[in-house]
Amino acid sequence: MPNPVIAVYPGTFDPFTLGHQDLVRRAAGLFGSVIVAVSTAHHKKTMFSLEERLDMVHEVLKAYPNVQVESFTGLVRDFAVGHGARAMLRGVRSVTDFDYESQLAGMNRALAPDVETVFLTPDAPYQHISSTLVREIATLKGDVAQFVPPAVYARLKQKLQVA
Repeated sequence: MPNPVIAVYPGTFDPFTLGHQDLVRRAAGLFGSVIVAVSTAHHKKTMFSLEERLDMVHEVLKAYPNVQVESFTGLVRDFAVGHGARAMLRGVRSVTDFDYESQLAGMNRALAPDVETVFLTPDAPYQHISSTLVREIATLKGDVAQFVPPAVYARLKQKLQVA
């Protein structure tokens, strides 16, 4: 019996969107195990703390038995290799995303030749959603309920009432 392939889906997930959830759902059917690797995001100022992002992702993905959620810092290559991953999952919404993601895939291949990058496009209703736009719209008091899972929407509303 062959070993099930482990895939890592890295990101900041600030916040976790319906597009992210769509990719994880589909990846869970393709791979033996999917690890959603939530970055500490040392290079970004995030709306949600690492702990808040981990909690939200855990809550949204608890129905998927072969999906784990973990945090990481440093190179995603080190995380993937350390967890025995053979695939790195990346979402691509547009040609612009693909240009950036293909450069990233090339660098990751050079750093970890045994880890293949797999690109998935979100289902059509989610192709326009980005965490950056969700944060911006929510901060400006726009309704983002159609872009994020209900648990994330509740957290966004709570976070922005406090701010």
